[in-house]
Amino acid sequence: MKNFMKCDRCDNLAAYSRKYSGENFCSSCFSNSIIQKTTRTISKYNMIKRGDIVGVAVSGGKDSLSLLHVLKKISLAHDFKIKAITIDEGIPGYRDEALRIVNEFCSSIDVEHKVYSYKGLFGTTLTENLDLRGDEKISSCSICGILRRRAMDYGSDNLGVDVIATGHNLDDTLQTFIINLLAGDTKKIGWMDPDTSSNDTRKIKPFCEIYENELVFYAFSNNIPFQSEECPHMNEGIRTEIRNFLNSLEKSHSGIKNNMYKSITKISSILRDQDQMEWKICASCGSKCTGEICSVCNTLSNLRSK
Repeated sequence: MKNFMKCDRCDNLAAYSRKYSGENFCSSCFSNSIIQKTTRTISKYNMIKRGDIVGVAVSGGKDSLSLLHVLKKISLAHDFKIKAITIDEGIPGYRDEALRIVNEFCSSIDVEHKVYSYKGLFGTTLTENLDLRGDEKISSCSICGILRRRAMDYGSDNLGVDVIATGHNLDDTLQTFIINLLAGDTKKIGWMDPDTSSNDTRKIKPFCEIYENELVFYAFSNNIPFQSEECPHMNEGIRTEIRNFLNSLEKSHSGIKNNMYKSITKISSILRDQDQMEWKICASCGSKCTGEICSVCNTLSNLRSK
């Protein structure tokens, strides 16, 4: 007769085994553990204050929609409000599904939702910009990331939010660290804190201590719909290879991701203290930046000159 594991917090059958901690959960207790862990992270880094309006960056993927779901639950007991912000990059056949899912989900949990498009903000879509690259090796993710950050800043100002919450999880942090390390970009490593400032708007990562595979299970356990189609440009860089490498290590050595995350936060803090940036005003658009011309204006100018 097959032995079934029981949940460590109740008498129900376990549906999820958290190998790095040795805990077993039923679906309900697992979901509660994610909410509790997120609440502790928010408290530890003082991410959200009473009365704050939190703009949640919602792309339509499992992480961002799970974050919206979790923050909605936490907000009911901790006196802050949430609004959803979605960025439409203008990728034909990809973003439409996500926009529909996010809009319907926000309506179902009574959260204000607004969409900001690259076309409306910059006069051009990501796809149109990629067509301008020519033989230049700049990746689509690099271009998209620069425009997305500016679009999020605009959206936060437009909606009057105090802080922007993104669905970046623990795995995202590890992958980004390795990418920056391999690129020799120590300045970016110094700005990997779970709570960072971007221009005048704080950005937080409430899921920064949660594994990606746990957010997948959370989404399925709570019947959260999310976009099934992956971004057509996601495999241009080495992030997928790094993800697979780290997952293989975790499979053989449970908890190694947690250990690495702790090291990264210490390294990031040291490098950030040694590299205090001086903010300037972009001579082209008037936005805050660290150089004479901001990355958005510089990127768009270079692409249009091709």
